[in-house]
Amino acid sequence: MTEDKTKTDELKALVDMLSIEDREELDALFAKAREVRADVSGDIVYLRGLVELSNICVKDCFYCGIRTGNAELERYQLRFLDVLNACRWAEEWRFGSVVLQAGERQDKVFVDWVERLVSGIREQSEGRLRITLAVGEQSRDVYQRWIEAGAERYLLRVETSNPDLYQKLHPVDHSFDTRVRCLRDLKELGYQVGTGVMIGLPGQTLEDLARDILFFKEIDADMIGMGPYLYHGKTPMGEQHGEPDPDRQLALGLKMLAATRIHLGNVNLAATTALEALVPNGKELGIYAGANVVMPNLTETCYRGAYCLYDGKPGTESNATQSLEHLSLEIEKAGCEIGWDAWGDAPHFAVRMKEGAVQK
Repeated sequence: MTEDKTKTDELKALVDMLSIEDREELDALFAKAREVRADVSGDIVYLRGLVELSNICVKDCFYCGIRTGNAELERYQLRFLDVLNACRWAEEWRFGSVVLQAGERQDKVFVDWVERLVSGIREQSEGRLRITLAVGEQSRDVYQRWIEAGAERYLLRVETSNPDLYQKLHPVDHSFDTRVRCLRDLKELGYQVGTGVMIGLPGQTLEDLARDILFFKEIDADMIGMGPYLYHGKTPMGEQHGEPDPDRQLALGLKMLAATRIHLGNVNLAATTALEALVPNGKELGIYAGANVVMPNLTETCYRGAYCLYDGKPGTESNATQSLEHLSLEIEKAGCEIGWDAWGDAPHFAVRMKEGAVQK
């Protein structure tokens, strides 16, 4: 079978999955996704303690509430010790990993600060916490500095693998090719690489979404973090298109999780907060659809509302303990258990590293 024929068949199979509407067929799809997950890593869900470092961002993406053009947003940056305290809390509560997330900046002050944070967390935990960074596009040299400081994973969402659609989501000075170049740099430097997309964007087709999954495969991603596109009233997209249908967004989001799990198998797949913004048990449904990672928010309550990528962000009034308690119940309802004291590395990463060693 030729490569083109294989890709055509894959694309059709994915579009067929994403087109399912019948309830029994959907149940079968989700059951298959859970079966694949069980074969890969069992019914274990891994915790990633999320710390939202700062909502200061130099990007002006048309869909995002923390875009630099949102003059009504009060900006913040956490204190160094507050970040370390949040990570100490994660370790005490037997988390294996933390995620440091922030708006995108490339200035020296920010780059140095992130490097110090990574080194500080590494030293404080004596290497027991896996550190994921989600702080945007950087130069290869900066990525090198951060992995040498102790970061092991990096999440950089492309938001869509369709370059034409990507351009409609961003100003002209934002480059899809730069985004992809960053992902390739991260992979070559030895990070566990995560990416993802928004689901249900205005103008997005089921074929676009199917091609997103093929992009994940092509880029050889280890982790996928994706969720439904959600409305923010102070953005150009929000003003132009209004609020999307929440039922459609939820259904598409869950089908994308299931299809990605079935097609890619051994990646880590997150049940994101965006699902919970649509329905209170959104993360439970995400786990039911094949996800195996959740990211309870450890950010201090007073800052949570300011990291507003979209309207109606859930959990802004909760503290870290309440967030964990809520998630624990959802994981249990989904028939899974928490992987306490576990890094929860993607099996795909181990396979990729082994194959790379063999090739060398």
